[in-house]
Amino acid sequence: MKFRILVFVYFAFLPAVLAQRSYSGNVLDANDKKYLEGVSVEVIGTDQLQTTNARGYFSVQGESGDTLRLSFPGFLEQKIVLAEETFLMVQIQDRARLLPTFEVKSEPYAFRFKDGKLTLIDPDEEKDRSTKGGISAGYLNSPSGGIAIAGVLSSLTKRAKQEREYQKKQEWMRRRAGYYAVIESDSVRQNLIVKYQLERSDWDRIIIRFNEGNSYHEFLDWSEERVYTTLSEFINRESNWIN
Repeated sequence: MKFRILVFVYFAFLPAVLAQRSYSGNVLDANDKKYLEGVSVEVIGTDQLQTTNARGYFSVQGESGDTLRLSFPGFLEQKIVLAEETFLMVQIQDRARLLPTFEVKSEPYAFRFKDGKLTLIDPDEEKDRSTKGGISAGYLNSPSGGIAIAGVLSSLTKRAKQEREYQKKQEWMRRRAGYYAVIESDSVRQNLIVKYQLERSDWDRIIIRFNEGNSYHEFLDWSEERVYTTLSEFINRESNWIN
């Protein structure tokens, strides 16, 4: 009777166990694209909660449809619905950078508040004529004459900048395709765990150290075979140390 109950419980929870997968990635500052350490990464409604390391890396267990919540002091909270993609590059926005820029003049000093920081304005600072919000035109100060036009160009708009950043990110991810093919593969992970007799918790720690040890090149333009061979050799050394 007990055996039947155990079998029933096993098959009742098996679909949920199989549906679980590892979601990992890096968290960056949306403005300067630097990795953020200490970001809280939580799968809402579960016990999965991590903080990013010095490379902004995290790894949590979740299911497709779960919501990932990222929070960090001074930054806007962000929520992401998990889907098929298991490696995530997440950018979060600094609240201070959303504050308006303004200047305060109090003789004999003047201050500027920008990006959440108050700085002293150099009294000799050259004041450029603002062309924000429109187009201005005037004659060139040259013997040959001509007209100079200044204004908001499409290449300098916020949307154009975002598109350029997106293209950079896509190119960066394309150059790391070999790395993703290995790290995101459930079969590769399972084979290596079995081969080196690791616990599931050991795997996450090893991958973090593996990424940290290769941060100077970030696996750019590495083939899938090169990543796998390097990872396998690294795990072999680490597993000997663990055991």
